[in-house]
Amino acid sequence: MDNREGRIINLPKITDPRGNLTVAEGMKDVPFSVARVYWVYDVPAGESRGGHAHRRCREFIVAVSGSFTVTLDDGRERTTVLLNHPYQGLLVETGVWRTLDDYSSGAVCLVLASDPFCEEDYIRDYDDFKRYAEERWSK
Repeated sequence: MDNREGRIINLPKITDPRGNLTVAEGMKDVPFSVARVYWVYDVPAGESRGGHAHRRCREFIVAVSGSFTVTLDDGRERTTVLLNHPYQGLLVETGVWRTLDDYSSGAVCLVLASDPFCEEDYIRDYDDFKRYAEERWSK
């Protein structure tokens, strides 16, 4: 998978004996302005989240607690990334199908998104995504 579809970004980690702190600033640590923030938690064992792609929205995914895997599919190849450090995030570019699996007990997935929610931006059917990806790769 090309680095432009998904890559790990290390965030500043401020170490302190009272507890560590990590910060993510839009247009500095995260390469876009943050328009929406959401988090996923209490995912039952064996369940998956995601299962879609975005036409315009970029996302930065962080395991703020626990761990989970993110499988990225650009229409040509797939790669799986384990997220398990709260000072690292996975940048997911547009046009990439993502599935989040293997949540550990107590895992919390934080997502910083470049755009507000817009249902028309989502590609939720994998066959539609494959057609979208074929058109994108043929350009």
